[in-house]
Amino acid sequence: MHPPPLPPDLESRRPQMFPVLDARDIERMQRFGEVRHFHDGECLFAAGQPGPGMLVLARGRVALSRRDGLGHSIPIVEEGPGQFLGEVAQLSGRPSLVDAHAVGEVEALVIPPHRLRALLVAEADLGERIMRALILRRVGLLETGAGGPVLVGPPEGAGRVRLEGFLSRNGHPYLAMDPARGAEADSLLERYSPHAEELPLVVCPDGSVLKNPSESTLARALGLLPEGAFETHYDVAVVGAGPAGLATAVYAASEGLRVLVLDQRAFGGQAGASARIENYLGFPTGITGQALTARAYVQAQKFGVEMAIPAEVASLRCAAPGAPLTLALTDGRKVRTRTVVVASGARYRRPALANLGQFEGRGVFYWASPIEARICADEEVMLVGGGNSAGQAAVFLAGHARRVRVLVRGRELAASMSSYLVERLAASPRIELVMETEVVELAGSEERGLRRVRWRHRPSGREEVADVRHLFLFIGADPATEWLTGCGVTLDAKGFVRTGVVLGEEPLQAEAWEAAGRAPLGFETSLPGVFAIGDARSDSVKRVGAAIGEGAAVVAQLHACLASAATHVATGPVTSPCSTR
Repeated sequence: MHPPPLPPDLESRRPQMFPVLDARDIERMQRFGEVRHFHDGECLFAAGQPGPGMLVLARGRVALSRRDGLGHSIPIVEEGPGQFLGEVAQLSGRPSLVDAHAVGEVEALVIPPHRLRALLVAEADLGERIMRALILRRVGLLETGAGGPVLVGPPEGAGRVRLEGFLSRNGHPYLAMDPARGAEADSLLERYSPHAEELPLVVCPDGSVLKNPSESTLARALGLLPEGAFETHYDVAVVGAGPAGLATAVYAASEGLRVLVLDQRAFGGQAGASARIENYLGFPTGITGQALTARAYVQAQKFGVEMAIPAEVASLRCAAPGAPLTLALTDGRKVRTRTVVVASGARYRRPALANLGQFEGRGVFYWASPIEARICADEEVMLVGGGNSAGQAAVFLAGHARRVRVLVRGRELAASMSSYLVERLAASPRIELVMETEVVELAGSEERGLRRVRWRHRPSGREEVADVRHLFLFIGADPATEWLTGCGVTLDAKGFVRTGVVLGEEPLQAEAWEAAGRAPLGFETSLPGVFAIGDARSDSVKRVGAAIGEGAAVVAQLHACLASAATHVATGPVTSPCSTR
């Protein structure tokens, strides 16, 4: 069978996507799996169902196809002896995104997820080739939408934009259909007769249909949440999957600790939404925040990190010195862990505008991704903010919108924005800078969304108004630490977490520290066994590189905490707060 063409940017990399392993390679893999036989036509794995892991073909051929919940099935490729089946979902045992059927009698080496991760670590050169293929295959699935849900609704609908953002930021394939431009999408609406607030319809790979689901409902339907994670005791629970949290996860898991990462929205944090980061070390041509953090996300899974996204933490509980640390989630589930790393970062600041909530997702946005860029193509947009994130977003949007009007409260950009971005804004003919100005009023309707914005020149009080359908807000962020209220972790006046470096001489949690038998470590909070890094930490440098550095550095302190717990258990009568035993 002649394989169908890949997207143009991947066609040249077909040999890397579908490499042929030699006999020596397969021999090295034997100890990681077991041989199984499949009959002609037998399904090896199916889209939407957890698969057995990676399969290495010794005899026979296997046909792979992509299928959606609408019943469409399109061939992808047919693989034969020496080739292997799988993509990045097989690292964590997530549901397969494609179908695989035996063509004739098939003999294959089946390597389950935990053994696949061991293979990638133990066989470095072979693991590199396999990992590259797994990643490129996921990229191909993302570009074609294969194996994911189908979203049916108007492109500018708040629900569709929200779910597209969730799926794209979590690296999950999907297809989107506009009922105004396709008979098939229109017939779905006729069949299910949804109200406007029930759009989009989401057709899952198994054929089930959801009406404008929440992110967590959709994640469960797609098998993205590891249900067993909440029955396990962890060495480290990381709250937040931004650059700091992902760095902690990668380093801690690679050093043998059992790690769970929780995030209420998506991996990458605010950095993941950056259109282009050009001053991060080692990337002279720049890299998108999504690409940078997606690599870290896959890398963490390679070392066995468990990911729970979306999963929102409601509170941290430690009943008494020596008791386990418990994270209580908003859905009622609990996570027990020996240590906690607070990497929850910051959430986007919202200006004090009376009807702001009415237009969020209906013309007001807090990040600029290709989804938002598509919506505002060839239109005038307004962006508020004077920091690096605002500058990156303005440059990105200027490549799609007719004009980008940037409103800044300050008198000059140099005090808050990197010089290369200031120069780029000034050089763009599509960007208009309006200094010392703030938005004072939004107008529109529930049905039509945002339609008009009024702004004021602060020194003169002069006001102007214009028809604006797309407003992007980048006015800073507040620490996402409210879930720590009442647990004994000390915050500064602005809500950032104080750690060992800045705790000073306050006798905080004296009983707990007496039980621990030691002083706080550098990134440790006022509560033993709880650490804070990245944007959530008081006095931290709010940069991607600094967050990653703190995420790596805290791992040595986690080891020290856990080691002190073990020593305390062995030599003293009191159990350390770092111990769950």
